[in-house]
Order: sequence, then structure tokens, then C-alpha cells
Amino acid sequence: MNLHHLKVFLAVAETGAISAGAERLHISQPAVTREIRELEGRLGLPLFDRQPRGVTLTEAGQRLLAYAERIFALEQAAERELQAFAGLGDGELQLGASATLGSYVLPPLIARFHQAHPQIRVELRVGNTRSILRDLQDQRIALGFVEGEFDRQACAFQRLEQDSLVAVCAPDHPLARRGALRARDLADYPLYLREEGSGTRASIEQAYHAHGLGTDPRLAIGSTEALKHLVAQGPGLAWLSRRAVADELAAGRLVALAVDDLHIERELHVLWLPGRSLAPAPAAFLALALDGQAPPISNIKES
Repeated sequence: MNLHHLKVFLAVAETGAISAGAERLHISQPAVTREIRELEGRLGLPLFDRQPRGVTLTEAGQRLLAYAERIFALEQAAERELQAFAGLGDGELQLGASATLGSYVLPPLIARFHQAHPQIRVELRVGNTRSILRDLQDQRIALGFVEGEFDRQACAFQRLEQDSLVAVCAPDHPLARRGALRARDLADYPLYLREEGSGTRASIEQAYHAHGLGTDPRLAIGSTEALKHLVAQGPGLAWLSRRAVADELAAGRLVALAVDDLHIERELHVLWLPGRSLAPAPAAFLALALDGQAPPISNIKES
């Protein structure tokens, strides 16, 4: 059924006259008459009885009217919902982030986003880089924030910033009382790392191997907070984001080691699936994460 015919039918049925229906639709009376006749011819039924003053619905017309009202009410509801979706008055935002970003970078951004768009439902998954990449490929999340390496041909991405890792130990650790250190000075002490698949762990392993140091961890823990507590109470060392240990360093619960010849830096990135347009909510959050820059929405291959 031609929806334009149906719209003309509804206008005439609700106004009770060909002329009034034409005025509502801003088209000519002959055009309305033609549309009604075409619809009646298609259905094989008369829809209106012509009266000296206007028209009245036949039984077939009354049956069709009930459906026409429902169809166009649904059309209006769809338009309202999509307008709210486009204007961030409704919708959801699925985010994924590796530990440092999820715990120390994204929370203030999410708070700002929620304040600006309180109707958007936000969900944040925190895991290691490997799990976030898997969630992105499986479309469980719209944006992934990672600190580890990723396949740059499989993702659209933007660089967020640089992050540095710092070696930390307990205040009573033997190395805490020494000044400048060399990478080889760390070899005699247990190294505590994150679990396999962690971007932080991958950065540390790469840097250690470049200095000829082994990285067989005495402990592998899937939580940055747990690592901080273990280091504060044990003989081991850990390399953690300076963001993650800022409070502990300030309070003296951990000590940062100055290792002159070993500096571990990594880049933080936001990722999304290439070749896809981001929905309004993730597009707005991406713009916020990029500090108001106009975000490229699809097919980005280079940072």
C-alpha cells in the first residue's frame, strides 16, 4: 500500500472533506481526489461516500482508518525517538578500557559526559588490552581505550596522550635508600607484573628485553590496586603508571625509583571499528575525550 495514498486518505477522513484534506496537506483538491481514487482502485473498495457537504467513511473506510491512525502514530513515535537519539536525549554508551585508563583517566570524562547528557545510559567495562580488543571486535562496546599494542589495520584509532611507567617499591625496600639506579640493579629483586594480555605488562617486557633483563614474574596479578598493596608490603618491584601511584607516592606508602637507563613510555589510544559511523553518544564522548577536537568518525588508519 502506497503510504502517500494512505496519508491523503487519513487527512480527508479526519477533516471530513476533500477541500479540508487538501488544505492540510498543502496540495490541490484535484490531486487529493486523484490519490483517493487510486487508493480505492487499488483496494477495490469505496472508502468514502460523497455528500453535498464533504464526505463520510464507508465501512471499508472505517476499517482502514483504524490502521492508518496506528501506522502514522508509529511513524511519529519513531521520528520522536530518533530525534531524541540524535540530540542525546536518549540512548546508551558502551565503553571498554584497560586498567589505567578505566580507573584513572575515564572516570572524570564519564562524570562530565553524564552531567551534560544525563539521559544516556553509560556502561564501562574494565579489562586488559586483549579483552578490550575482543569486546570491540564482538561489538560489545562502541569505543575501546587501551594502553597496549593493537592491530592498526583492524581498528580506527586516535592517540590520546603519552603515559609513563615508574618503578615503585616499599619504603623499607633496599633500593628505596639508594639514589640513581641502573637497569641491572633491578635484576636481583622479584618483579611483580600484571596478567598476560595486559598492555602495561607488554610495555615492561619489551623494555626489559631491550636491556637484556628477564621478566619471569614472581607474581602475576590482574589488578593494579592489588599490585600496589603487594609491593607496599613485600620485597618485589612493580612498574606502574605514574597516575596509578600518585596518591601512594605522595603519602609515602610507595617510593619511586630513579632508573637512569630505563624509561618506559607508552601511548594511550581510543579505538573503534573502521568503516562504521559512530552513533551520537559514542561520537560525543569521543569528541570529549579528544578535548573538543572534531573527531574523524570512520576509516581512520593512522594516528
